[in-house]
Amino acid sequence: MNSSSVFANSFTFTFLLKSFKSSQDFENGKQIHVHIVKLGFGYSVFVKNSLLDFYSKCSESLEFAKRVFEEMSQRDVVSWNSMMGAYMAHGEKLLAIELFDSMPERNVVSWNSLITWLSKDGDMEKAQSVFERMPTRNELSWNAMISGYVRKGDMRNAKLVFDYMPDKTVVSWTAMITGYAKVGELTSARSLFGLMPIKNVITWNAMIAGYVQNHIFNEALSLFHQMLIDGECRPNESTLVSVLSGCARLGAHEQGKWISTYIDKHNFCLGNLLGNALIDMFAKCGDIEAALEVFHYMRERCIITWTTMVSGLAINGKCREALSLFDTMCTEKIELDDVVFISVLSACTHGGLVEEGQRVFNQMVMQFGIEPRIEHYGCMVDLLTRAGMLDEAFRFIKNMPMIPNAIIWATLLGSCKMHGKLELAEAVTQKVRDLDSSNPGHRMMISNLNASVGQWEDVLSIRDAVRKESIEKVPGCSMVEIGNAVHEFLVMDTTHEQKEEIYITLEILNDHLKACHAR
Repeated sequence: MNSSSVFANSFTFTFLLKSFKSSQDFENGKQIHVHIVKLGFGYSVFVKNSLLDFYSKCSESLEFAKRVFEEMSQRDVVSWNSMMGAYMAHGEKLLAIELFDSMPERNVVSWNSLITWLSKDGDMEKAQSVFERMPTRNELSWNAMISGYVRKGDMRNAKLVFDYMPDKTVVSWTAMITGYAKVGELTSARSLFGLMPIKNVITWNAMIAGYVQNHIFNEALSLFHQMLIDGECRPNESTLVSVLSGCARLGAHEQGKWISTYIDKHNFCLGNLLGNALIDMFAKCGDIEAALEVFHYMRERCIITWTTMVSGLAINGKCREALSLFDTMCTEKIELDDVVFISVLSACTHGGLVEEGQRVFNQMVMQFGIEPRIEHYGCMVDLLTRAGMLDEAFRFIKNMPMIPNAIIWATLLGSCKMHGKLELAEAVTQKVRDLDSSNPGHRMMISNLNASVGQWEDVLSIRDAVRKESIEKVPGCSMVEIGNAVHEFLVMDTTHEQKEEIYITLEILNDHLKACHAR
């Protein structure tokens, strides 16, 4: 424009300033500011408001915003709102509130901006105070208050605001459902879900994700099927990722395969999010070939894709293949993080690949400059102890640059019993007791170790203490997939609706086995 001798107007500078998105454009914005002053547009409220808006986006420019605001001979409500926005963007809460209180006039944007920002900042006391003073509330102000209380996990006050809200929207209902799911109140979440007059896909996703996050996977899958039958909302990528996560945790292979077919049939783009979820599901359901097929089909892969595949190969016993895939990552110069090394070290552990594990650990530190976390040291201890190298594991723990936790010592203790290293076990037992004496699993491990060497007084002492403190070890859980449902069972389970038929069948099988043995 300048080289063509076309004169700029106020709109030119407004559009230019709106095109600058962040602090990276700070110098460009300052140059435009110079042109504004030189060309005589410094008196335009319209242009000055655009300058205020620009400076509020830049991390180092609060003083520039203040100077522009103070130099304005005329200000409108947008000017005040922009300056308040600048204070809020730079975390100046008290200055933002002070400016709000001194505003000659406020519009609904003024009120909503402050309420929304205070809610996001977690200051619900001040947000409530501003909300109560607001002359006319709209959907945005009510939802900002509900979302603020939900973020803090304060569902009592969120429900109070929700109940008083005159016109509840899908956003309001969904925020409440998400909040109840977040604090584990799934009954309340499902009750609200059932009362909703209109649902959208985000609402369905919030309820399904709530079940998955609270490990109620069967209900998540059941609700997904209900969503398909209902037919009003078509599942999107987020829905499928949540449901695939539920299938992975349940080992629901048939349902997971059906969802994979649904993805193909409805032409979903197999991006990182959905592709990673499919790989994880197939790997955890034991179908490693299908996981590899998805992996090779994906056009783009992120570090999570590679890590999920490495981990999937490891848990399916293909440890050398997992190590080979890691070597491919290094060859292709994939940017590695500390998480992928946990997966690779776990693969070495499962495969008993001690030398390879040591190489990978040293490679992580020396070649990639990644500082090991406690989890990496735990993997190495597990690797050494499973290989029977207990003295090496003990020296490795003693040389750790951080204090070993109870899990690391307990890993070594478990192997001491297995390999008959009773002298070492005594020293390790004391470490476990000092660090985590209340853990029921660790107590029973120590008790069993004492029993193996005939220290029955110590065994009785530990078991009496466990009984007196009413400590219960979490029982293991078995699952079986039949049709479209996954059934879960605990030891001596009496909660299943077909428990009588199940136990009768078990007794028949037991009698049959006894008869076969007698023959």
